[in-house]
Amino acid sequence: MRQFDLTPYRRSTIGFDRLFDMLEASARQSGDNYPPFNLERTAEDQYRITLAVAGFRRDEIEIVAQQNLLTVKGKKDKDADQSAFLHLGIATRSFERRFELADFIRVDDARLNDGLLTIDLIREVPEAMKPKSIAIKTGAPLAAIDTAADESKAA
Repeated sequence: MRQFDLTPYRRSTIGFDRLFDMLEASARQSGDNYPPFNLERTAEDQYRITLAVAGFRRDEIEIVAQQNLLTVKGKKDKDADQSAFLHLGIATRSFERRFELADFIRVDDARLNDGLLTIDLIREVPEAMKPKSIAIKTGAPLAAIDTAADESKAA
């Protein structure tokens, strides 16, 4: 993958440090694509991550949601299965997958079914952060009251 130098942009922007850090971190990530996953937008403010975790049980997978970060870890119990495999084609190695989340994204649900782990996400913007429509009034503005002038007239 081609590496981009973001230094000139860092010098001329303010408040975008987190964005540049995320871009640089994703460029540095190794080519490990295990387990494979899909990202899907299911509605305007709803998303779904689907990970292929065949061979993992529910108690072998951990999902941790922190502010702006979702981590999915899978740890196989090596001692649990003592079978003598003639061919082992289903991956059973441990994994850790990290997903950077935008502000106001929260995990709504997580389900494991038929070897697919589905994580539903919702964006919930607080009312104070949502755009508001401002009503436009007609007529003259209210007159400003000059308290200093009022006090001199009273004296």
